[in-house]
Amino acid sequence: MSSQNQRVEFIQRALQTHQFSCEPITSDASFRRYYRVTKGTEASWVLMESPVDKVDNTPFVALNSVLTQQGLNLPSIIAQDEQCGLVLLQDLGSTHLADRLDTHARLHDYQALLDLLPNIAQTPTSKWMKPYDADFIAMELEIFHEWLVTKWLKSSLTEHQQIQWQNVKSRLVEVMLEQPQVTMHRDFHSRNVIFHQSKWYLIDYQDAVQGPVTYDSVSLLRDCYTRLPTDEFAMLQRYSFDKLHAAGLLADMDFSRYQYYFDLTGLQRHLKAAGIFTRLLQRDGKGGYLDNILPTLDYILEAAQKYDEFQWLASWIRHDIMPKAKVKLSAK
Repeated sequence: MSSQNQRVEFIQRALQTHQFSCEPITSDASFRRYYRVTKGTEASWVLMESPVDKVDNTPFVALNSVLTQQGLNLPSIIAQDEQCGLVLLQDLGSTHLADRLDTHARLHDYQALLDLLPNIAQTPTSKWMKPYDADFIAMELEIFHEWLVTKWLKSSLTEHQQIQWQNVKSRLVEVMLEQPQVTMHRDFHSRNVIFHQSKWYLIDYQDAVQGPVTYDSVSLLRDCYTRLPTDEFAMLQRYSFDKLHAAGLLADMDFSRYQYYFDLTGLQRHLKAAGIFTRLLQRDGKGGYLDNILPTLDYILEAAQKYDEFQWLASWIRHDIMPKAKVKLSAK
């Protein structure tokens, strides 16, 4: 049976009607595709379709319940078909934080989202949360080397550079693991939160894990898709510290140490993200993320050059990676 026929039959069963329309909305950085299902002017839903040979929707469904029980807002699951990779969801509309960044409510929006951090962090661990251990963190970092440096820029590391790169990876793994470990959304940014009926809803939460306490605040405030003005970032970073500290999630960490962990967690996340952006182009044929590569490299450079232990990384990014990336992007 074709995927279109599977979609139609699934919707018919779920809604008990043949009177509906189903139109593509968008895809995302994964293999998932989304459709808006409407029934006249009465109601609408969102259909999530995942290729079963590439995506397991079980964590998405199971963690929906786990996070909802924590008092967080997530789209309601109306129906699912595990064998066909189909999930029918509550329609939350299309107003993401990314769509509200030019409004007068921007700072209030960020604060409201940072208010959610303790609740997310205190979510009980679940068997559906994959291990976020040293091997996995190192694997994420290697995405940068494999997909951006080697495959996209066609560069190879000298013996000295290989040693330095291994040192960078080892230190970042240490920093990620020595922080207090809490539940994190892991992709908590402007495109993954939706404003619906005066409430913020989390989406794309299926990769939630137990990991470093600074991770979600980094994801939001050092967003690969938008950059906060310096003064607003400084204020919101302090706000995120105060919220986590008040919830007892930072142990004896002071704000200076929090900033250090924040910066280095950002290094790990942004190295991974820059690699993923090029992987999406080369492996998946998705070129829509190329414009986010240089801003993400800027974040890496900015954080690395602040610390003596990452001066090699800062120099490598500034003098080797960024010039080659600019040439590559200028020819796209």
